[in-house]
Amino acid sequence: MAPSSPTAGDIFHYRFHHGTNLGTIFVLEKWLSGSMYDGAAGDSELDAVRASLSSRGLDATRSKWQNHWDSALSDDDLNWLVNNARCNMIRLPIGWFTLGPDFCNNTAFAGEPAQVYTNAWSSVKRLVQRCHDHGIGVLIDLHAVPGGANDQIHSGTSSGKAELWGNSFNLDLGRRCLVYIAQEVQAGMAGVIGIQPCNEAAYNAQGMYEWYDSLIRAISAVNGSIPIYISDGWDFGRALPYVQGKNAGDRQGNPIIIDKHNYYCFSASDKSQSAQQIIGRIPQELGELDGKDGNVFEHGAACVLIGEYSCVLDGQTWNQGGDRPSLTKQFGQVQSQRWQGRSSGSSFWTYKMDWMDGGDWGFKEQTNKGAIAPPHCLTLSAQDVKNAANNAEGRRQSLRDTAYNEHVQYWDRTSPGQHFEHQRYSDGWNLGWSDAKAFFRARADGVIPGGNVGGDKLGCLDVWVRKRMVEAGEAKSQTAYGWEWEQGFRKGVADFYSAVGI
Repeated sequence: MAPSSPTAGDIFHYRFHHGTNLGTIFVLEKWLSGSMYDGAAGDSELDAVRASLSSRGLDATRSKWQNHWDSALSDDDLNWLVNNARCNMIRLPIGWFTLGPDFCNNTAFAGEPAQVYTNAWSSVKRLVQRCHDHGIGVLIDLHAVPGGANDQIHSGTSSGKAELWGNSFNLDLGRRCLVYIAQEVQAGMAGVIGIQPCNEAAYNAQGMYEWYDSLIRAISAVNGSIPIYISDGWDFGRALPYVQGKNAGDRQGNPIIIDKHNYYCFSASDKSQSAQQIIGRIPQELGELDGKDGNVFEHGAACVLIGEYSCVLDGQTWNQGGDRPSLTKQFGQVQSQRWQGRSSGSSFWTYKMDWMDGGDWGFKEQTNKGAIAPPHCLTLSAQDVKNAANNAEGRRQSLRDTAYNEHVQYWDRTSPGQHFEHQRYSDGWNLGWSDAKAFFRARADGVIPGGNVGGDKLGCLDVWVRKRMVEAGEAKSQTAYGWEWEQGFRKGVADFYSAVGI
């Protein structure tokens, strides 16, 4: 039986994600939100909460935090994100404390600090719903995990230690937090595009992949469809074979996607380079994917989200000369092009700060200046989408026939007399075309909100191919000729996009 049409949830999960982080809302960072710190000596969320509790007391602190959460995105913000930035996703950093006092026992937030967060998760759920109603998906990023996945203040405390790893209590509490989030999503949080277990895991963290294994099992037991985004721990090359194994082409399950962060202003080697040199490197980024993605039947699926990037370069880089405004714009544009061409999405760091519009760290400023640009498909009107799809449909049969004949002729030339099952190629092509069209028309047809503008593309293509391959009975455990189906599916998607001009 042919797979059913993509659902609204499928489209939120698997389309190309163009968006921004909403940092320093549920996990404070002093450099972005100094107004929340009341003279606190440290820079973390816990430092800010303790300073406020000391000076204001619990009720006034809870009220201040509640207002900070609930004013994070105004209606004007959401309208700008949709109509100006053409944003279709937000990566939302939260902390384990965001889930409420029950998750704070025996942690650094135990006691009075925990009581500040009584209604924090409800605020997250309202924000997710408001984003969904505007057609924006939300990646829930457990940015601050118990003990810290890294030693930075954005893990919630100023401990300066990464005490998640190797600590059974923290690892178990982190797992319980993530299972709770997955249950909440399953129970009805429309628009959540995925769950991220931790942010910027320390390099070569002890037991990281074993923890991921246990999380994937635990999350899949309560929500078998939500994508899981794993930090690569600053080692993309190691993360790739891990996700290929988890996304094996012969089994269904939660898609596992890599979260990779690309900054060019922190390392000594980056600081030593000029802006032009750094810009010249961007088109080669993500080259590790070559040979890893594009063949799910044989190798499993590999997808990556650029979960954080910016337009920031270090002062030492700028000291080497060049016109800063034009080079900053070029830097943003070349990143936009590369992430759109080679990843499943990207989210700029960041959208909100005390000092809007944020300079080179500001999604709003860099979008307004033209440095960060959305994919062309997200700029189309609903009528443009419908017209393009209808015109393409008129060419469907001839394009399919051409693709099929070229496929058959190629194998007749290269392997004469060998047995093939070319009908699978045709079946794959038909489904690929239909799926690409369904994603593209979803807003215009009212399948998902946000219908006044934009047509979506398949962004997480490898993991979508895996899902459809299993559903269509074309996985390696089901047939030796599923590779023909996969080639046909990918060609159908590509032919549709060529036909509509995106």
